[in-house]
Amino acid sequence: MSLVYLNGEYKPIEEASVNVLDRGFIFGDGVYEVIPIFNRKIFRFSEHIIRLENSLKAIYMKNPLKENEWNEIFNKLIGSLEESNQSIYLQITRGVSKRDHDITIVNEPTIFVMSRPMSTSNLFSGIKAITHEDIRWKYCDIKAITLLPSILLRYKAKEQGAKETILIRNKYVTEGAASNIFVCNDGKILTPPKTNHVLSGITRDLLIEILLNNNLPLIETSIDENTLISASEIWITSSTWEVVPVVELDGKFVGSGRPGPLWQQANQLYQEFKDTYCN
Repeated sequence: MSLVYLNGEYKPIEEASVNVLDRGFIFGDGVYEVIPIFNRKIFRFSEHIIRLENSLKAIYMKNPLKENEWNEIFNKLIGSLEESNQSIYLQITRGVSKRDHDITIVNEPTIFVMSRPMSTSNLFSGIKAITHEDIRWKYCDIKAITLLPSILLRYKAKEQGAKETILIRNKYVTEGAASNIFVCNDGKILTPPKTNHVLSGITRDLLIEILLNNNLPLIETSIDENTLISASEIWITSSTWEVVPVVELDGKFVGSGRPGPLWQQANQLYQEFKDTYCN
C-alpha cells in the first residue's frame, strides 16, 4: 500500500484527506515540485529545494521544513515502493482559513508529499507537438499549482494527436505546456533565456551545464516563430521526460522526421551524467 506524507504524518493514500477550506482547494493558493528518483536516489535534490524556496518566496511563504527534513520524508516514501525509478510530488498550500483573499489570516501551511513509480514509456523515438498562443499568466517562473491553462494546452495537443504544446508569446517561443524547449538551427543549439514567462527547469539547467562542459554550441537567446518552424531539431526537457526529441510540429516533419544527431549526442551525455550520479 502506497504511503503519503501529510502534515507530519505518514499514512496510506486512501486515508489521506485535507480540509475543504484549504486554500489550495479553494484558490489554488500554493506551489509544487516534481522530483525524479533514479535507482532510489533523489536526482538534483538541492536544486529542486532551491526552486521550491524561490516559488514559496514569490508567493510570500517560507519553506516550512529544513533540507534534511525533506530528505528524510522523501527517502521514507521512496522506501515504501518496490520500484527503483520513481517520481516525487510535493505540494505546499497556504493552509486552511475562511474563504477570504487576505493571506495574513493563515497560520499553518498544508504539506503533502507522495511518490509513485515513474512511467516506463520511452519517448526517445520522438513525439509530435503543436504550437499555440501562450495563454498563461505573467509569473510562469513560479511553480504554482494553478495549472488550468497548461491542462487546456495539453488537451489541445491531445486533440490533434500530439504529446506537447509549444507556446508562443508575442511571436517568440517561451516553453512547452509542461516542459522547456531547445531548438537546433544552423548547427547551434538555442534555448529561451529564463524570464518570468519561463520556468527554471531543473533538467533544462542541467542540460545547459552538460552541453557547455562538453563544448557544444549552446546559446540562450530569444527564439522567434520562424526559427522554430525552420529548425532542424527540436527537443523538450522535463524532470520525468528527460530530453525528448520533437519529430513533428503542427503536422510537418522537424528536419528528417527522426531524432537528430545533436539530440543523440546531447541525450547520450545526459544519460551518462545521470548514470554516474545515481550509481
